[in-house]
Amino acid sequence: MDTDQLREYITSFSLDKCAQGNQGYNRVLLQLFGYLGHGKSSFINSCKYVLNEGEFKRYSDTGHSDGGKTTRRITYPLTDTITVVDNRGCATMNSYETGEIFAQLGNLLPLDQEVVWPTGYQSIVHRLVEGDIDANYSDFVVPIFVYSVKKGITEEEVPEIKNLLDNARKLTGLDPIVVLTFKSQGDLTGVQAKFRNMGTERIFQLENFTPSDRLRTRARDQEILTFFHGVLKDVEYRMSEKRDPPRERAERKKFVLVFAHEMEQEKKIQALVKPPVIPKPRPRTCKQQ
Repeated sequence: MDTDQLREYITSFSLDKCAQGNQGYNRVLLQLFGYLGHGKSSFINSCKYVLNEGEFKRYSDTGHSDGGKTTRRITYPLTDTITVVDNRGCATMNSYETGEIFAQLGNLLPLDQEVVWPTGYQSIVHRLVEGDIDANYSDFVVPIFVYSVKKGITEEEVPEIKNLLDNARKLTGLDPIVVLTFKSQGDLTGVQAKFRNMGTERIFQLENFTPSDRLRTRARDQEILTFFHGVLKDVEYRMSEKRDPPRERAERKKFVLVFAHEMEQEKKIQALVKPPVIPKPRPRTCKQQ
């Protein structure tokens, strides 16, 4: 498909046209998640730029060069059916922050509100209960993991990232799609290989548009349009199955609660087995001798 055909398919996509209809869904929600400063906001700006075919704008605040300014779950409608969400990223994946990431990813928390990192299991439970007040059952959630090639991946980081992707798969029932940003600013082949070794099947790579690099070419447009085409084809495939939006949301909530509880128990065990701190003997003075 050429760029015009891809754009037409994407902009006209409707869940109503799926094999079994929309089954209670009215929107495809692309949930961006990952670490701070890996190009999520720039990716959103690039998507809006290509799909809307207007002037380049900073719809999502990319902040300074290291990124990481997003502190809210912010929605950006791309078409009548597709919305992308810039979820708050974290610097490291500790247990409580990871629980919050999964609560965001599972669409269990209100959109377009400030994200405050939880301080414990009870904090996560309270957030989920509050999220039930105006629960959303009509979004088809697609997990999109954004990772910067220029950051690279050390062998020590691989288990943490793999665990995050595996849990995102269990939570949403879909294989997370990996988007590699800054593709020309690092070892693209090496990073791709590590994600493939983690079991990742869908990997897209691109160079985000920026205020200083906004020249659109057929190849750059094709990268982003191909990404959306692949995502929507996956949605069509999954929508050919019988779906139950309320039950699926309930299963996502159970997953987060169990995950948070297990992390709480693990922290308690670690506190019990932590060796006691033995104070160093104070040096004796001549008078004490």
